[in-house]
Amino acid sequence: MNPRADPLARLRLQLTLWYGGVFTLILVLLGGGVFLAVRRQLSRQLDASLRSATVALQRAARIREVERAQAKGRVMDAVGELHIPDRMLFLLDSTGRPLIPDKAPAWVQEAARDAAVNGQSDFDRSEPGDREVRLHAQRFTGSSGAVYIAAVATDRLELESRYASLIEVFGAAAFVAMLLVAGGGYVLVRQSTAPIERSMDHMRRFMADAAHELRTPVTLLRTRAEVALGEDRDAHRDADTLRAVVREVERMGAIVGDLLTLARADSGELPAARKTVYLDDLASDAVESIRSLAAQHQVTVAIGSFEEAPITGDPVLVRRLLLILLDNAIKFTPPGGQVRLDVTLADGRRTVAITDTGTGIAAEDLPRVFERFFRSDGARRDTDGAGLGLAIARWIADQHGAGLDVHSTVGTGTTVTVSFPAGV
Repeated sequence: MNPRADPLARLRLQLTLWYGGVFTLILVLLGGGVFLAVRRQLSRQLDASLRSATVALQRAARIREVERAQAKGRVMDAVGELHIPDRMLFLLDSTGRPLIPDKAPAWVQEAARDAAVNGQSDFDRSEPGDREVRLHAQRFTGSSGAVYIAAVATDRLELESRYASLIEVFGAAAFVAMLLVAGGGYVLVRQSTAPIERSMDHMRRFMADAAHELRTPVTLLRTRAEVALGEDRDAHRDADTLRAVVREVERMGAIVGDLLTLARADSGELPAARKTVYLDDLASDAVESIRSLAAQHQVTVAIGSFEEAPITGDPVLVRRLLLILLDNAIKFTPPGGQVRLDVTLADGRRTVAITDTGTGIAAEDLPRVFERFFRSDGARRDTDGAGLGLAIARWIADQHGAGLDVHSTVGTGTTVTVSFPAGV
């Protein structure tokens, strides 16, 4: 799918890029900090190694003095015999003149003179071939009281080699981490946007269904109005036309009212009140209110079991729930049929069961009866509802923590059960 044509796909891509970018920035800052810390630590270790080497050189110089003072013949030079791998050793006098070896670079002599004045000196020098040399010079006093300078130098290539290895390892680890972050970030973004995608799909279906349901009465109104305008005025015919217009307007008003209810419910603008009410009283009131509709459809409404059932909830919404269920039962029950309502208490639950002897619902349609705008084939043929009533009933039941179940057999009838938790 083209990301430019799909806002959600574009959002996923942007979130993944942002996620990867933020992680990369964190990785760069963290890696830079770690690199600087390691570099400083390695430099300190190198300096400590140079200082240790100067101490060894001082010790050898003092041994050299003692041996020269005690021996009458030629003796082994302790300084000359001292060897420290990867270290250049220099013994100089206080004026910077090299003693061992007998020659030293000018910059070593300069560092020695600086150490003779200040006690010690650290010196960095660039050599041909992009070589960096580090030198540490230390002033000390020999056994005879003479002042000497011990200088030790080393090639910083050792450090640069460690730096290069560190960068290679860190770079490889960072690359692998970026791949994992890119993949993991995309998965997380897909999971986090999945509810948004479902909501958008639901909204698109909702708007399409709403437009479809409203288009029919609007078309009928327009057709009747155009036909009436093209005919001569006749009081009887005009009255019939106006009555038909009123019926379509009422149907449109009912659809718009249900849409408004669901929209307010989705946005949380329709909170349910919480107080103790009696389910049996609300059921009795709903039955009395629906009897006139039942009479029009020639359906008998009977009350079966009727127990006192206190619940906690919104009396207006609960009554509307019961009216929706009773209205559906009556509409789908053929003339001469019966609708029965039972209110019972069992296992701490307060249950209302509405049973009809109507046409029933096909097994494949049962999972969808509470979807918005869903109507089975029989419902589309036999009623003029928009398929929003049971969706509202489901929302009301959810607001009260009630279970809402439907059991039906085609040709026999349907039972809808609403089970409320105890109110007191």
